[in-house]
Amino acid sequence: MDTQHPLLPNGYSTVPAGKIANVETHLEMLAKPSLKSLQRADASLSLERWQSPGTDEYRSLFRAVGEEWMWTSRLVMADDKLAAILSDPLVEIYRLMDGDRPAGLLELDFHTSGECELAFFGLVSSTIGKGAGRFMMNRAIDRAWSQQIQRFWVHTCTHDSQGALSFYCRSGFTPFAIKVEVTDDPRITGVIRRDAAPHVPLIEV
Repeated sequence: MDTQHPLLPNGYSTVPAGKIANVETHLEMLAKPSLKSLQRADASLSLERWQSPGTDEYRSLFRAVGEEWMWTSRLVMADDKLAAILSDPLVEIYRLMDGDRPAGLLELDFHTSGECELAFFGLVSSTIGKGAGRFMMNRAIDRAWSQQIQRFWVHTCTHDSQGALSFYCRSGFTPFAIKVEVTDDPRITGVIRRDAAPHVPLIEV
C-alpha cells in the first residue's frame, strides 16, 4: 500500500458526532472544448474582473454564494493570508453582476505552471435559472485557455448542488479522482448559520 495515499477500507466508516464527511470529485479538461451555446441568458448579466477586493467585501459575496454549500475556507482564513490571495496577480477574481447587484463568484488560480484551477464558481440563489451558470462557465473556459495551459481543473463535492457534477461534465471536464474529507461541522463551530445546508444532516456532539 502507498503509505502516502492510504486506501479507505471497504465497508462503512463511522464519522464522529460533530464532524461531517464530504466526498470530492476532481475533474480536468485537457483541451479547450467547443463552448456550449446559451439557451437563455438574462440581458442583465455581466462578468467583471474584481481587482484586489477588500477582505470584508469578498467574504460577504463568498458567504452569499457558498454558505448553503458549506463553503468555509475563506471565512476562517486569516485576514493577511486572504488579502495576499486577493491581490495575487496569479489569481483572477470575477464577479457576476445582475444589473448592479453582485450575483456570482468566479476565481481562477494560475499558480501551477501550465495549469489553471477553477478555484471557486457559484451563484447566489436568486440568479439560478437565468442562464447565469452557462454564461459564467463559458467565460471561465475562454479566460483559462487564453493562457498557455495544458490543463484546466476543478473539484466539486457532495455538499455542493446535486447538479454541479453533471454541469461540469457537460462543460467538458472529466472526473479523474475521488477523495473523502472529514472536518468539523461549521454550523456547530459557528462559522456558518446553524440552519445552512439542510441537505447535510447536522448531528450534535
